[in-house]
Amino acid sequence: MEATALLFMAALSASQGQALQLEVPHLEGLESVAIEWSERSVPFVRDDDRWFTVIGVDLDVSAGDYPVEVTMTYADGRVVTQPESVEVLGMSYPTTELTVAPGFVQLSPENQERAARESREIGAVYATLTPTAYWDEPFIVPIPGARDGRNFGHRRIFNGEPRAPHSGADLSASTGTEIHASNAGRVVLAKDFFFNGNAVFVDHGLGLYTVYLHLSEILVEVGDFVERGQVVGLAGATGRVTGPHLHWGARILDARVDPFSLLP
Repeated sequence: MEATALLFMAALSASQGQALQLEVPHLEGLESVAIEWSERSVPFVRDDDRWFTVIGVDLDVSAGDYPVEVTMTYADGRVVTQPESVEVLGMSYPTTELTVAPGFVQLSPENQERAARESREIGAVYATLTPTAYWDEPFIVPIPGARDGRNFGHRRIFNGEPRAPHSGADLSASTGTEIHASNAGRVVLAKDFFFNGNAVFVDHGLGLYTVYLHLSEILVEVGDFVERGQVVGLAGATGRVTGPHLHWGARILDARVDPFSLLP
């Protein structure tokens, strides 16, 4: 993910469902930087002579220009607010028809309750912003050498019934394939879910999470700190699937973003 100069330049732009890294130069006396985005104050983190953060443009955000404010606080008490603009570009996604076990489309009352409970649990995780960045290297694909998975945003029809757009990338993998963490972070969920199957959620800081779904085996625990490239599980076919593969996803706060947009 290439850094994009933020201040004193033309408006930034990103497509629907994309991650956007923002960067400002360090100035003498500058103590903190934050941007208002998606009704949240997102902090920047200092890295030598720059400050950086990452924001996400959700899959369903309307195309157009979005005004934002960057707030810079100095050691002498000065607070400087800089207006900026993010241009969101529209995207067009195809429709994919899939056939899965009927119980994953017409849910029993028990599974409806379970799915709703798990959705709330996951939502609470995504609402949590860790005000630091655990990573200092570029993000990587969790299956080395994978070339497929370009189905983020596809409109999906399961057993003839429309469902939510696909919020991740499906990478081909046989059962037992090692799945690697895309970057350093802390494991915040590692368990079996109704739709997701065996799943691992990693908090990379600054509201950025990556997820690894449908695993045959989970090899980490909640609270573990994982390094970039560390094996977190093995690919499988658990949850709502048509066969063995890895669903690799990314969220930035409440924004569903294409995990490939995290790569350099």
